Amino acid sequence: MEFPMLSKGQNLSLPADVEQIDVVLGWTESDVEVDASALLLNADRKVRSDADFVFYNQPESTDGSIRFLGASGTEEGAQARIAIDLSAVPDDVHTVALGGSVAAGRFGDLGKLALRVVDGAGHTLAEYVTADATTESAFVFGEVYRRNGDWKVRAVGQGWESGLAGLATDFGVDIDDDQDPEPAATADAPSDSEESAVAAPSGSTGDVPQLVPELPTTPAAPRKATTRGVRTAKRAVKKSKPLVFGLAEQDTWQPARLFSVIGVGAGEEQERRATSALIATMQAVRPFARAVCARVGAPTGTFEGYVEVAYERGETKVIPDAVLKVARGSRVWTGLLEVKTGSGKLKKEQLENYLDVARKKKYDVVVSLSNDVPASAGELPVEVDRRKLAKVALRHLSWAEVAHEARMLLSHGGIDDDLQAWVLAEFLRYLDHPRSGAVEFVDMGRHWVTVRDAVTAGTLRAGDQKALTVADTWVSLSRHLALRLTAELGVTVKHVLPRRHSTDPVARNAAVAERLAADGVFEAVLRIPETAGDLVVIADVRTNKIRCRTTVEAPNEGTSGRRLSWLLRQLKEVPGDVQVEAVFSERGNEACEHIAAVRADPKVLTAGRSGDIVSFCLEQSFPMGGRRSGTAASFISSVTSSADAFYGTVVQQLREWVPAAPKQTGQPRTAEPEGE
Repeated sequence: MEFPMLSKGQNLSLPADVEQIDVVLGWTESDVEVDASALLLNADRKVRSDADFVFYNQPESTDGSIRFLGASGTEEGAQARIAIDLSAVPDDVHTVALGGSVAAGRFGDLGKLALRVVDGAGHTLAEYVTADATTESAFVFGEVYRRNGDWKVRAVGQGWESGLAGLATDFGVDIDDDQDPEPAATADAPSDSEESAVAAPSGSTGDVPQLVPELPTTPAAPRKATTRGVRTAKRAVKKSKPLVFGLAEQDTWQPARLFSVIGVGAGEEQERRATSALIATMQAVRPFARAVCARVGAPTGTFEGYVEVAYERGETKVIPDAVLKVARGSRVWTGLLEVKTGSGKLKKEQLENYLDVARKKKYDVVVSLSNDVPASAGELPVEVDRRKLAKVALRHLSWAEVAHEARMLLSHGGIDDDLQAWVLAEFLRYLDHPRSGAVEFVDMGRHWVTVRDAVTAGTLRAGDQKALTVADTWVSLSRHLALRLTAELGVTVKHVLPRRHSTDPVARNAAVAERLAADGVFEAVLRIPETAGDLVVIADVRTNKIRCRTTVEAPNEGTSGRRLSWLLRQLKEVPGDVQVEAVFSERGNEACEHIAAVRADPKVLTAGRSGDIVSFCLEQSFPMGGRRSGTAASFISSVTSSADAFYGTVVQQLREWVPAAPKQTGQPRTAEPEGE
């Protein structure tokens, strides 16, 4: 889909029928954290009060119109999101300034920076890309503002070297960081008691429920006096200790399951079990609830979930699988959840019915949750009538993303309660069981066999609609590989796509189909932080082989023999059938052998070659499954198992070459005592 690309200073009117937008700040260096922020400004371009500064310690404006949704990894790098309800922005707020900041480093080190405005269905309305940043540690990417009753977006691109505090101060925020780094308490932010509160039953009128704090069993500690100003210092991440069961007499003894898989059937029963387990875990483990809710645009607050709630729609009733509620201050965010497990597919009519109910009830979003992994973040597995999205957003989650959030919290902190960590681990244990129905990516679609056979016969053409459909499924599988590795490794793994293809699904699928028709191969490039090279997965349909490859730069000093020895020392346990290709500085001088032969005689790669080795390419082949679905002999399982095996045996063993520190030419000088 084409959309306007803004240049610095350029503005654009937003569609009149769009009331809910997300502002996405993006950057390419996923190992650097950029924190998004928003400032609600009056006609004088100043905040009305400190509460108009929305960021990680104040994640929502007092009126609920602006919400900080946190950061997440993407295939292109990383992103942070801010949700804006244009219809709820107060009349005396003329401009919403949209900024970002880094705690360490500067924006000039992050390469290209992007601001993207998307509607409730994830469609991009406008984008601004800049590489002008240099020494700034805070940056205003753009602003959303009113003009003659209409909302517009403007690309700004202005930086501050004084960080987030300096940016906020210039817009009138009073900063107070001369204290211990705890989040600022504001009148409308949830207090400690509100975070542990439960909502009293609300009436049928849809009124905001009254939060009733749990009665403490011991006297509450005295609160610190509220200080003037906003604290920008971050709270330190805490990590719980996992429960360890060590008294079993045999390895076959299994601890009891919190979420039992005994007797789980299929279809509707499976969906109800999975939904109940998810909602119960979100209610018990608040950081997990926040992580999942942030993916669908909810604010930070007290979460509650209800299952099998019936709504009237005309003369019929519709029953979503769950209703999600998040309370913050005086506002309640509401979402309707539709769940599919196993091979169950989302239906357009069903989602549109929920959108009608949500619009009538003035709810915020309809969320679909299934095993469908869209080809890129923000894409929906089912297209609906866009007119139904004017007042209500439609978001999609995959079970893979839900599991990803749980694993990230357990592996990298955010849960400081041991019991909550155990509950979350039990939920993951449930999802990992085949009976849960929360399966991994398992089906290439009904056109797979036809397309596969056409590739083998040489009759496939790039414009074939079936080829385009399978191409889209391959990109979804590639993203699934990235999510699996992200969850397992605890770092954000990116599925690397050309920039144009990341925002244009039609062009992306056409390019994949063209490569398949011409060469008979699919290819996915996965970028994993802290590795020496990308993991490239190539599925060769004509030869029925999966080839996994990585390229690592050779040391830039020493002979070719020494450079080869540097590589072999890292690959002592690598299987002998892995191919090693040495690329020399002299063109057309490459050499390739199996590593078993290179170990026996390293000179097979270097003898008679001119120039120095500049890089090594390591590749391993695996058998390719041909079936469209299932776990045995399927195409998908062969791709995933090949990628896992190659990463574990080759990629994670490699380290980039680091030159030795420069040596002093003489003896180090010692300082002479003063006065002598």
